[in-house]
Order: sequence, then C-alpha cells, then structure tokens
Amino acid sequence: MKKISILAMTALTGMSLLAAGCGQKEAAAPAETSTGNTASAAAADAGPVKMGRVEEAAHGTKSFTVAVAAVQGDKIVGASLDDYQFMGSDVATGVPNSDDEFGEGYKDPKVVLASKLANADYYSDLMKDHAKATKRIDDSLHELEAFATGKTIAELESALEGKSPEEMVDAVSGATLQDTKGYLTAILDAAKAAK
Repeated sequence: MKKISILAMTALTGMSLLAAGCGQKEAAAPAETSTGNTASAAAADAGPVKMGRVEEAAHGTKSFTVAVAAVQGDKIVGASLDDYQFMGSDVATGVPNSDDEFGEGYKDPKVVLASKLANADYYSDLMKDHAKATKRIDDSLHELEAFATGKTIAELESALEGKSPEEMVDAVSGATLQDTKGYLTAILDAAKAAK
C-alpha cells in the first residue's frame, strides 16, 4: 500500500509540476505577442510605406539608372539601384525578351540591353580592366543602398549638398564608384517621388 501511495504522490507531484510549467509558458506567450504588437504599433505610427521610382543618368551618357526608394514618414527604409547599358550578347544576358520581339528593336543584334547587377561578374571584370576598380559593381551599389537606408530625406540631401562628384567618391565606405553622387542623388529623387 505504501508503494501505491508513494507512486500516487509522485505522479500527482509530476502532474502538478507539468501543469505549472505549462502555465508559465502560457503566461510568457502574451508578453511575446505584446512586444510584437508594440513594434507593429510603432510602425503604424510612422505611417504607411510609400514607394518611389525614377530613371536617371547617374553614370554618364552610355547607361541609365533605375533607383527605387521605400519611404516611411520622412525616412528612407529601403533602397534599390541598378544600371542598364548595352553589352555584347556573347558576354552578357539581356533584359527579358531580348531574344524575342523586344530584341528585334535593337540596332545591332550583337548587343543587348543588360542589367549591370544581372551581369555583375562580367561588368566587374570590365571595371577592373578599364578603370582599375577594386570593388565589384554589385558590392558598391549595395553599399550605396545601405548608406541611404535609415536616413531621412533631409539627411541624405544634406550629405550630398555642396559636394562635388569627386568628394562623394570617398563619402561612402565600401563603395568606390566614381559616380557615387549620381547614384545617391537618384535614390534621393526616388525618395522624394514616393507616393
């Protein structure tokens, strides 16, 4: 009988501990949810995220840049850059439909309109050979995106104001593009265009 009583007490104690443990986990769950709701509430207070997109000549006259900025309130919360130019079809992948009806409009069938990001290996080697570049095109563009992200429109505008293109080359650590100012200006313009 003692064995049964001891077993019963052990079982009841184990069940009590199990129930207490479950109760503690359930108590922790609302706190986690509360934290998530607080973050959601803070994001909602900042307003909706608006998107802006521009096409500009950030890098000379042989290409064009597409810049996109996500803006919440007056802060840039995301940015994206890409450059497009004509490249040899034997070394680069063209934009969609380059090998279809869109491609029939190319003046020279041996070249395609191509994204520098989609062809980062080829274009980075080209920059290295022709301009002694030490960084890849995709790495530099991503550094510029990161530089703009988290800044207000006024802060990015202030970072660019009164600076020459040469001065801006060294303004963003990790980016070595000679047209740093042009790319950051494109992001700024996209942020201002956000709707």
